[in-house]
Amino acid sequence: MRIRLLAILGATAIVVSACSSGGTASATPSKAPASAAPGSPAASTGGGTGSYLARALAGEFKGTKVTASGPFVDEDAVKFNATMKSFVDTTGIAIEYTGTKTFETSIGTRVDAGDPPDIADFPQPGLLARFAKGGKVIDLADKLDQAALKANYGQSWLDMATMPGASGDIMAGVWERVNGKSFVWYPKKAFDAAGYKVPATWDELTALQNQIVADGDTPWCIGIESGDATGWPVTDWLEEFMLRTTSLDNYDKWVTNELKFNSPEVKAALTKVGEIFLDPKLVNGGTAGIVTTAFGDAPKAMFENPPKCWLHRQGNFITSFFPASAKSGVDYDVFYLPGVDAAFGSPVLVAGDIWAAFKDRPEVLAVMEYFTKGEHLKTWVESGGAIAPQKDADLAWYADPTTRFVAKTIVEAPSVRFDASDLMPGAVGSGAEWKEFTSWISGKTDIDAALANIDAAWPN
Repeated sequence: MRIRLLAILGATAIVVSACSSGGTASATPSKAPASAAPGSPAASTGGGTGSYLARALAGEFKGTKVTASGPFVDEDAVKFNATMKSFVDTTGIAIEYTGTKTFETSIGTRVDAGDPPDIADFPQPGLLARFAKGGKVIDLADKLDQAALKANYGQSWLDMATMPGASGDIMAGVWERVNGKSFVWYPKKAFDAAGYKVPATWDELTALQNQIVADGDTPWCIGIESGDATGWPVTDWLEEFMLRTTSLDNYDKWVTNELKFNSPEVKAALTKVGEIFLDPKLVNGGTAGIVTTAFGDAPKAMFENPPKCWLHRQGNFITSFFPASAKSGVDYDVFYLPGVDAAFGSPVLVAGDIWAAFKDRPEVLAVMEYFTKGEHLKTWVESGGAIAPQKDADLAWYADPTTRFVAKTIVEAPSVRFDASDLMPGAVGSGAEWKEFTSWISGKTDIDAALANIDAAWPN
């Protein structure tokens, strides 16, 4: 689940123009991107030569405007503004951004009314998939240089941007900023003092758990309480094991309901979750503690003296819930949650933002191409709150070693997959899953009943 920590409701409109002031300007790109090869899709459309971005940086589209919509408000809207300033100053293309916390509802209303923005940012690709299927978004496959995209993104990102269109698969968008979930946080200072070693394999992680128990302590800090969303952290755990105990193909089929929750593959993955969650020796507070501890409070027990628990699996956003005095690489550190079966490699579970275009104009496509370059995210990366999936992003931009490690792991991952619960219908991914997993952990429902109930919730 993507947790958004936004302060207010409502919309924020920002116009970034070449004469705008305020905000922090990003560094001007050191050089214009190389032109597309002659005869490539980006080069063969009318106007000048070269890619859309190269033509924009040459000033060909000066005086035009691109409207954008998304979920960025408040501080995030300011940071987005900053990422676009150097582009606007160089190209003369104004960016009119409207951010709203109710984006998922408002974008549907606008598209259905035939009045979409030029481009929109989707934190949930499943929503974008609906518009792609309806033929509402531009197919970028013949608009952007595919060789350049393949050079700058791992194949999984391109696969996840490919969605069924009205008459066949299309490239529905480009990935801009992301976050990683497949990570385990630990109290480094105490961890090192205890003589523990970071595990590189699942067997080593199991041995570490056993050693912590033998030392009289509890390995895992886990909390799933989140008000009406109680239970959502369990969906991430299940997704981690789906990626580690079965194929990517099965993961993709599971997302679309081709593979049911009560299948042997999903049950096996959830059973692995239960090996940790349901063992009172392994989790701080046992099952009662899991269901009553707020997800943001769970890792705080790592920072007590001595720690009440030592390991916390969560996305990189969780550091905002750590004590303010805790320093990355000193008081806490992070490692990749190891693979379980070598046959399935070392996948990474991710969430993030994919931008789509609703209008086929050259200045719009220039902005879309700009999003594919790591340079455009530099100011956001440096200020915190963004990880770049693009290979040309410089790891030196990240302000702390743990975020740098997360970014490096994501970019170098042999395969990545998006948070499955965010791709499933709301009745399942943010409804039945939360409820049934909480009931299962509480001992009110057995594993078979929980999985059957989730299947029954899938819309016809």
